[in-house]
Amino acid sequence: MIKRRTCLTGMATAAFAPVAGAVDPGKPIQIHVDLNVDPAKEKQMLQYFEKEFKPAAAKFEGYVDVKVIKLRKAFVGKAPANLNYRFVLQYRSEELRQKWIASDIHQKVWGMIEGTLRTKNYDVLLFDV
Repeated sequence: MIKRRTCLTGMATAAFAPVAGAVDPGKPIQIHVDLNVDPAKEKQMLQYFEKEFKPAAAKFEGYVDVKVIKLRKAFVGKAPANLNYRFVLQYRSEELRQKWIASDIHQKVWGMIEGTLRTKNYDVLLFDV
């Protein structure tokens, strides 16, 4: 007779074990995009983000999280010039994120965000998590 604890431990171990032949998805990444949102279009950008961009991104393999954060104040040093929002996107790997950005839906929803910016000259930083 198998003891219950032994059986449960074995089941848990099997559930988290790598699947034979599974592709290593790579290292988790974060993309930071420093934006200069036109104050007159701020509300529009936030609506696009919540109703269009975020739901579309969440449907893609590898998606972890996306948020847009508003700069309040630089406590030490200077904030990047012309930055009032930072876009933060996290994926399980850069390879999976590349599939997302190559998609037609990404082109559409990112274009909606870009339409609210004062300039399309923004910094995009890639971080390993």
